[in-house]
Amino acid sequence: MTATEYDLLVRGALSPGGELVDIAIAGGRLAQIGAALDPATARECIDALGLHLLPGGIDPHVHFNEPGPRTSWEGWATGSQALAAGGVTTTLEMPLNATPPTTDVDAFDAKLAAARAQSRVDFGLWGGIVPGNLDQIEPLADRGVIGFKAFMSDTGVEDFTAVDDLTLYEAMVAVAGLAAPLPVAVHAESNTITRRLARRALAAGQTATRDYLNSRPALAETEAIKLAIELATETGCPLHIVHVSTGRGAALVAEARARQVDVTCEVTAHHLVLTEEDAERLGALAKCAPPLRSRGETDVLWRALADAEIAFVVSDHSPSPPELRAGDAFSAWGGIAGCQSTLELLLTEGYGRSRLSLEQIAHCFAYAAGRRYRLEGKGLLQVGADADLALVRLGESRDLDAGELRYRHPLSPYVGRSLDARVVTTILRGQPIYADRQIVGEPGGRLVTPTPLPAQNPSR
Repeated sequence: MTATEYDLLVRGALSPGGELVDIAIAGGRLAQIGAALDPATARECIDALGLHLLPGGIDPHVHFNEPGPRTSWEGWATGSQALAAGGVTTTLEMPLNATPPTTDVDAFDAKLAAARAQSRVDFGLWGGIVPGNLDQIEPLADRGVIGFKAFMSDTGVEDFTAVDDLTLYEAMVAVAGLAAPLPVAVHAESNTITRRLARRALAAGQTATRDYLNSRPALAETEAIKLAIELATETGCPLHIVHVSTGRGAALVAEARARQVDVTCEVTAHHLVLTEEDAERLGALAKCAPPLRSRGETDVLWRALADAEIAFVVSDHSPSPPELRAGDAFSAWGGIAGCQSTLELLLTEGYGRSRLSLEQIAHCFAYAAGRRYRLEGKGLLQVGADADLALVRLGESRDLDAGELRYRHPLSPYVGRSLDARVVTTILRGQPIYADRQIVGEPGGRLVTPTPLPAQNPSR
């Protein structure tokens, strides 16, 4: 053994299971995990005594809006810095609100160029399903998209329209027919229900926050989830339900999985920690779709997450400039800015309140998304995996200050919220990208694509 066998040694961290471990890194991968490894074997050491170790997070649901005019809302440079500061090392970016959206290969290539030039974290790209682009599904899959995103309700942007039932069905047929089928992710709210209730409220001049919440009831979510599951069952297409906001929605997914349907779901941090009372207090800062729900619903979602009925936690980071947050509850632009805070919220509200163990947080913050999207080497604390790590300090209490946020617009419903954990260091493929409350190094994020499925044995 030479004195420089390893590039980096992280010493004395507490693993999710509570063991004191050293992590040796070589060539961007985890080379050894053990106790009391010899510091003379590494070129560099990080003293992690008193810190907890987690796999670098995977946030599979962000909107960075670049390229195009909405880059002024958020871009790869600022968005990826926020992820790094939040312990995230891999993100999967949604096909909207970039212009053009990622619904064909040219748009994919334009977004890829922007991400490669600026991203601080590794990244994958979602393709989009809209009416009229079914011929792009196979070319986008060949380019390396993570999966395909469709909206079952209006998006609010003209260049990415909602799908009708037939379009979604035909898209699922096409995706199921790929050599290696990818998940189709759906925003599951009934367009019929949400459109009619919104029109009724507006016609009556009912435009307060409570009126907006009432226009997107739980029924709109559950009806759409039922339809999506029925289509996935019929076609054999892998299905993922984004940002489930109700316990019944999560239960529908769990019931379908028990019937061997290939379906999973996610929950956002904001649907776990914010309620409809917060929506009324904060106004447009907390406007989202599906909307925030009651405290009773958040309690059910926490239990579903602990029971692994919900696969993982995402941010659905979707910021916008302050001038778009003006107007009544229907006309103000929605979307939560939160990708920097997901892990600290999970540690504060999950581990700190005995809702989740650190092992469960590692699972829903990193591991589960890595497996669902076939990201080889990501989200794992095991020898041979990418050396993607987050070192956190538990018990460091503070109120989140807007000055900490690295978003293009430091607006978030979490500002002022009490946190009891802090991300100290984030490491991507063996290189620190965030340390001592500073971004470190230069952009170096790489494209991640789904690992090919193993060949089927025709004799079996």
